[in-house]
Amino acid sequence: MKQYYKNKYAVSDKGARDLTKASFFSLLVNLLNMVPAFILMIFINQTILGNVTSSITYYVVVIITLIAMYVILSLEYDSLFSVTYKESASLRISLSKYLSKLPLSYFSKHDLTDLSQTIMGDVGAIEHAMSHAIPKLTAIWSFLILIGILLLIGNVKLGLAVIIPFAIALILQRVGSNMVIKGNQIYYDVMRAKSDSFQETIELQQEIKSFNLSDEQKENLYRQMEEGEKTHLKTEAWTIITVASSTFFTYTSMGIVLLVGTKMLIGGEISILYLIGYFLAAVKLRDTVESSLYFIMEAYFVIPRVNRISEIKNARVQEGKDVNLKNFSIELKNVSFSYEEDEKVLKDVSFTAKQGEVTALVGASGCGKSTILKLVSRLYDYDGGKIIIDGYDIKDISTKSLFEKTSIVFQDVTLFNTSVMENIRLGRKGASDEEVKEAARLANCMEFIEKMPDGFETKIGENGAELSGGERQRLSIARAFLKDAPILILDEIAASLDVDNEKKIQESLNKLIENKTVIIISHRLKAVENVDKIVVLDGGVVESQGKHGELVEKSRVYRNLIEKTAMAENFRY
Repeated sequence: MKQYYKNKYAVSDKGARDLTKASFFSLLVNLLNMVPAFILMIFINQTILGNVTSSITYYVVVIITLIAMYVILSLEYDSLFSVTYKESASLRISLSKYLSKLPLSYFSKHDLTDLSQTIMGDVGAIEHAMSHAIPKLTAIWSFLILIGILLLIGNVKLGLAVIIPFAIALILQRVGSNMVIKGNQIYYDVMRAKSDSFQETIELQQEIKSFNLSDEQKENLYRQMEEGEKTHLKTEAWTIITVASSTFFTYTSMGIVLLVGTKMLIGGEISILYLIGYFLAAVKLRDTVESSLYFIMEAYFVIPRVNRISEIKNARVQEGKDVNLKNFSIELKNVSFSYEEDEKVLKDVSFTAKQGEVTALVGASGCGKSTILKLVSRLYDYDGGKIIIDGYDIKDISTKSLFEKTSIVFQDVTLFNTSVMENIRLGRKGASDEEVKEAARLANCMEFIEKMPDGFETKIGENGAELSGGERQRLSIARAFLKDAPILILDEIAASLDVDNEKKIQESLNKLIENKTVIIISHRLKAVENVDKIVVLDGGVVESQGKHGELVEKSRVYRNLIEKTAMAENFRY
């Protein structure tokens, strides 16, 4: 049973054990609910026979039954709600931890709105199903099998009269289940697409308004909502048909029992007690099966959500062992990579970025420069070849060990809606306020931080909405100063800086890069003329590599880049 729960609902070992326990207590509750009917049958039997038991005996039995029901219901409640809520919290935490182990490539192929909906919405739906439906459904099936056997043992004809209508109801439910599951999956996909559209509309308000697309976007959202409601109604229609047809046969059971039982009673095959007992059993089973239908529908409802969570858990994580790296030269050997299966971005790229040197990657847009930085920092894993640091293939190094030794400043800066101080402190969580301020000074941030209302304690808005592009870039550079890691990766860090600030940053970087392995990308070739090595990329391959003077002589691509850069400088205004 535990393994079934793990496979079916993507819960943990502890969650599976708790669901099994909840199912057991729910079964006991169902069995105890039959006790009042048995007491009534005994009372009727003894009344008919004229051998009436003392009323005290009935009182004692009723009191014992009530106490037993109170204890079992308390245990069931605790196992259904308290425990399953803890499992949902555990599921969210485990999902978050698992997502943290996935490569960046996973997130580039999956919408972030979808992932956040999975962690919050999908887990919430599974939580409700675990506490209200799944254990009870298992208990009901066990209860029906047990009671069915007992009814057949007591009297085959009456037992069949009770069981057959319920069997037909369950078969009809099973026949309609495929359409219900399919409808739930379609509705799930539609709802996710709608959430993505709302998220996109919120994020792109500036573009939507500047291009006068508000009315068009509103119509698109309304259309999606209408389509979603149509899909929802179709799904609910199948649910109603399935439940209604099944419910019809649960009610016929009582009539069939009375019809068959009356005929047998007239023929002297059974006593009135048997007829009453089987009729009460039919009533109880009707209530039980009716409730099971709603539990089944909820279980079907969460199937797409369970599948989505299972998909995340089955995604390939980045593995590797913890390594204490001591040498930080980076060697690429015949590295190849593609974002899509049929289109290679890098083809047999080979070069070495030595410790204590600055290696610049240059080339036209789309040649693979930023991709190399993502591979070196293991934000993505390469498809072929090797990237070696200190004798280790970086695929064999844990991301924790690698990230501890790497500072990354990408062109697209991500900041959090918290204070300037805490945004910079992300570079090194244990840094003191003074160390954070020193990093900000080195990154030339003090000029704009001192103008803020609360200085370093000023909140900067979602992704630094209150800052300019250059200010966001400098905060990101300050993180790198604070971390002071031996591997430094810089991707177009001067793209949003004016000439004066670029010069100041360059002066600070000269202090930061000492004895480090530095890989840098810059479209401003003047900024990389004096680096130790320049790697020229063209269409995903290394066209040439060397110092500036050498490349001017031997590299056609490099000369072409210099000419285009000069033309761009002449047209700048």
